[in-house]
Amino acid sequence: MTFLITAVVLVGVLCAFDLLLTFAVLRRLREHSAELARLAGQPRFAPYNPGALVGRTLPQTDTDGVDRPQLVAFFDVNCDACHEHAPQFAVAARTHTAMAVVSGDGPKIADLLKAVGGVASVITAERADSLVKAIGVEAFPTFLRVGPDGTIVEAQTELSALAEMTSAR
Repeated sequence: MTFLITAVVLVGVLCAFDLLLTFAVLRRLREHSAELARLAGQPRFAPYNPGALVGRTLPQTDTDGVDRPQLVAFFDVNCDACHEHAPQFAVAARTHTAMAVVSGDGPKIADLLKAVGGVASVITAERADSLVKAIGVEAFPTFLRVGPDGTIVEAQTELSALAEMTSAR
């Protein structure tokens, strides 16, 4: 008889514990539902559209008398995609007048400058930051195809998307 009473009490304790866990899960689900409902009304960030840069004029830059660039790349030192795309830009820069704008500083800047420095004029430091603001670049890397008058003809975040630049290789 003692064994039966112990078993009934143990089952009762387990059921009470299970009931407490169920209430805790239900409370947590209500909190999540309320948070999701709150976030549903929040504004979302608009995706970056580099095409919005088309039609703007590239400011005249002092790059040691180099002609106005046909191809411009905006890189950031801390952007991993920039390091991945820099060699591809260097290949395209061999056949075009090109300029690389490298913003940021730190130990990784040497890698970017090594990748693009020999084939493109390079703007760094504060001049790079002011050019980024003047053009309105919001994401890195950004690649521009520039017309002879300095007007941005095409802007992309992938160099391969600049059809004329990559097909001329």
